[in-house]
Amino acid sequence: MTNVLIAEDNAVNRELLRELLEARGYTVVEACDGQEALRMIEQIHPDILLLDIGMPVMDGFAVMHKIRENPRLATLPVLAVTAYAMQGDQEKIMKSGFNGYLSKPIDARSLAEQLERLLRKREDRSAPPNQSNQNQADGKARTADSGK
Repeated sequence: MTNVLIAEDNAVNRELLRELLEARGYTVVEACDGQEALRMIEQIHPDILLLDIGMPVMDGFAVMHKIRENPRLATLPVLAVTAYAMQGDQEKIMKSGFNGYLSKPIDARSLAEQLERLLRKREDRSAPPNQSNQNQADGKARTADSGK
């Protein structure tokens, strides 16, 4: 089962995200601010983090910085879910180390697409090399060697 951590200070937004995610079979854990999110990441090791930018105690940018500087957390997929939707906001967010961007109000289809994309990338990085790919590589090496 895929574990999703939602870090969002607005209770209504957390509830909406939780309902959308649970309807798709995800296990959901929630944090109300950035500092709590960092503690929960260490405790539950989520598969993905949905992170609001404008939160009290520690904003999304500060959380992102802490995540990316920690070698154990550096590969955690993080999706910005934010009301920051002015021109240039998405670019600034992506340059801060986020893996995806979703503006509020939340569109259920866009959320599902982003989650599938980010979780697929994570699985691709952690999967062992495909045997058929290895055989293809070996064949190319043999072909290159036989041409000498």
